[in-house]
Amino acid sequence: MNKPPGMRAELHIGGRSTAAIDGRTFVRRNPVTGEVATLAAAAGIADAEAAADTAAAAFPGWSSLGPGVRRERMNLAADAFRARSAEFIAAMREETGATEGWAQFNLRLAEGMMREAASLTTHIGGELFDSDKPGCLAMGVRKPAGVVLGIAPWNAPLILGVRAIATPLACGNTVIFKASEICPRTHVLIGEAFASALPAGVLNVINNAPEDAAHIVGALIDHPAVRRINFTGSTRVGREVARRAADNLKPVLLELGGKAPLLVLEDADLDEAVKAAAFGAFMNQGQICMSTERIVVIESVADEFMKKLAFKAMHLISGDPREGAAPLGAVIDASSADRIRRLIDDAVAKGAVLAAGGTGVGVFMPATVLDRVTRKMRLYHEESFGPVVTVLRARDADEAVGLANDTEYGLSASIFTANIARGIVLANQIQSGICHINGPTVHDEAHMPFGGMKASGYGRFGGKAGIAEFTDLRWLTIETQIGRYPL
Repeated sequence: MNKPPGMRAELHIGGRSTAAIDGRTFVRRNPVTGEVATLAAAAGIADAEAAADTAAAAFPGWSSLGPGVRRERMNLAADAFRARSAEFIAAMREETGATEGWAQFNLRLAEGMMREAASLTTHIGGELFDSDKPGCLAMGVRKPAGVVLGIAPWNAPLILGVRAIATPLACGNTVIFKASEICPRTHVLIGEAFASALPAGVLNVINNAPEDAAHIVGALIDHPAVRRINFTGSTRVGREVARRAADNLKPVLLELGGKAPLLVLEDADLDEAVKAAAFGAFMNQGQICMSTERIVVIESVADEFMKKLAFKAMHLISGDPREGAAPLGAVIDASSADRIRRLIDDAVAKGAVLAAGGTGVGVFMPATVLDRVTRKMRLYHEESFGPVVTVLRARDADEAVGLANDTEYGLSASIFTANIARGIVLANQIQSGICHINGPTVHDEAHMPFGGMKASGYGRFGGKAGIAEFTDLRWLTIETQIGRYPL
């Protein structure tokens, strides 16, 4: 029999925690034990509309505050966020099966994002334009857009949750944060940390049962007060969000799936390439949008590289994150594990070589390396979102770039080479929003422009790039001379 739920996740609307209007709840279970991790309030349409109305009512007050006041409030929120570190770690472990190392990484980067966003409040600048009209002073002024809907996933819940909230707030917007139904308590904790330092209604948090997600998100996108949407998640759902937003003529920032390539050229430091490939492919069980999904290695060094990578992967075992004895934890649920296993089985049946790992047991999957993967295999095209990496062999750098670009995705990429100038030339040929030379595909910093192209989405989070996403650029003029008109 299941233990009583150890965590609760209420809605957070208008500065207070509250149950859903109709009293509905849903359960999130621990992916490792199957026990109840969280009992969460399940918002209905009325709750979503109340959150949007509340955010709209709070917008005039928050947007009129000076940048120094907003910065101070957001730094106080970052202090509150840090103070709840132990709660965040426990919630991530119980709801997503995350290791403590991954939770700690989330904590550090998310706090950095909060403080970086706080610093942006004094960088929301404008510019003067030269006008053809004599005596006309013309200006471009950035103003907050209004209510922002932020939707974040479970896989990096603190990083992606904070990212959905912080820059919109810094720009003077109010926010509705639609928490993931997979980690409701983790996401509500973010809301509570922010809200402890903000005026009531500036940030509102909505949980929903899994079966209600489409209806809740649709109602929020349709609400007239919502003026911007940012979504991080799968490409499939991102397309639906974009369609709904387009029907409402509302801008949306999308950070979606990935199939990140790591190119290993013949002059690469193979030991460094192996370290970066293993980190990029297997950190958080490969459940990162930037995860290294494809390694494209030049044939002349492929055998040596494969020996080193397979040896590394065989030592990356998975285990119960509560015990803290294994570098990898659990994948998010049994259905994801089954889907990943089917991808592995399909590749092996069609001629791929299993160099390390395998299918594992239950939600525990070892680091898996598949060599000699070809286009006829599903893993060549589909995002695994698991601890699996494929190896493709190329004759030369030109073919390697062609293989890297042979995907619908375009988020992150990496090139390993001793010739930096050559690396820059090749990086400019790769179709991705991010490319690293002699570094892993998994790399994020709070102030960097983060986003992709093609089916990986559009728009940019991070630093000053985020300001353009969450403000409106207005043209203002002041006439300084007596007007002369033809009529």
